Amino acid sequence: MSLVYRSVFALIVLSLSHPIFGQGFLRADGADIVDEKGAPYFLRGMGLGGYMVQEGYMMQTTDFAPTQHELRELVTELIGAEDTEAWYQAWRDNYLQEADVALMDRQGFNSIRLPMHYNLYTLPIEDEPVPGGQTWLEEGFARTDSLIAWCKARDMYVILDLHAAPGGQGQDRPISDRDPDEPSLWDSEANKTKTVALWRRLAERYADEPVVGGYDLLNEVNWELPGNTALRELYGRITDTIRGVDQNHLLIIEGNWFANDFTGLTEPWDDNMAYSPHKYWSFNDQESINFALALRDSTGVPLYLGETGENSNRWFRDAARLYQDNNMGWAWWPYKKMASVVGSVNSPMGEGYRQLLEYWKGNAPRPTAEGARMALMEQAELLQLSNSTVQAGVADALFRQVDSDETLPFADSIAIPGVLYPVNYDLGRAGIAYSDDEDAT
Repeated sequence: MSLVYRSVFALIVLSLSHPIFGQGFLRADGADIVDEKGAPYFLRGMGLGGYMVQEGYMMQTTDFAPTQHELRELVTELIGAEDTEAWYQAWRDNYLQEADVALMDRQGFNSIRLPMHYNLYTLPIEDEPVPGGQTWLEEGFARTDSLIAWCKARDMYVILDLHAAPGGQGQDRPISDRDPDEPSLWDSEANKTKTVALWRRLAERYADEPVVGGYDLLNEVNWELPGNTALRELYGRITDTIRGVDQNHLLIIEGNWFANDFTGLTEPWDDNMAYSPHKYWSFNDQESINFALALRDSTGVPLYLGETGENSNRWFRDAARLYQDNNMGWAWWPYKKMASVVGSVNSPMGEGYRQLLEYWKGNAPRPTAEGARMALMEQAELLQLSNSTVQAGVADALFRQVDSDETLPFADSIAIPGVLYPVNYDLGRAGIAYSDDEDAT
């Protein structure tokens, strides 16, 4: 089905299914996020890292192409612009399908955080045919519509996260696909205007859509902004333009320095907002989140932990329990990774893609254009859930193990006689289902 028809179909599904979405709009109510009936709603979500924004560490290209635009340049040099675009379409087609949403629903996730790349929704300022204009692209909106339709059918929320803003919002370039040869978000009024315009366009489109659980306005800013004054000003502009067309949706506010510095942002400016810190590579003790709890206590604004993960199953379980005990809804990161035991789903690396990595590292001869195209398309195909491995221990750690010491068999059945691998220990907590001297980082 073509992208245009897929978008039209998704909008029809949205229209037909609107009355049956029982939870309604999420909103802030004191220190809680609640549903339309006023009942507290605890978000347990998954973040689609690597879907619209390919970070180098996920693609295993950090050493030579840490950002998506750098990887795209390397691919284009090998196979040309047309086939490169076809590969990116195939990548997105195969990364996220309805089967993926169905899996997350079965596992217990009630929401999905969508990390958006602005260039799927609008042109970069450098490419606008009329300076200062806003050209809208159907690609991003169509894919967002499809995700919303799939989630609506399962009573799941979608959090819209502007992960890569126009110009890029951080010094850590891979996160926002920032090109240092072009003006950043903070150095360009045109990029700020485009960011505000994009949020207005999104709000106009989804103002009456309750499946959209909230608008995460700007992901992981990491930029020297004294007092966060420039960040607060931009948040104010975005808030005003959203509220001009949409009074329904929760606004999700991240701090500076990878979401955790809320200097200058602690006077709430909207009555329907949540603060969103992120948490990685720290101990799962009360001290590690006290700064966030103090923020909630002092402002009366609820918390939503928009990113956490990238560790071991034991760390996952301990973190999920900590968040549950402290009423901090969350979104895990990431859903799907290539050749990695960390993500919820592991997609294998094809031999052709492995050889491309070796070529780019200078360790292998240049492939033919056709050989490179086939290797890349194979890797996109391997992203499909049917070609990947669901790492059951991740969801088990996030849900069942939080409240249970019971162990479960790792596999439904193992034929005996046969091979039983030591790594296939039971599902369960560390120290009960298995023992490991190094089980968290």
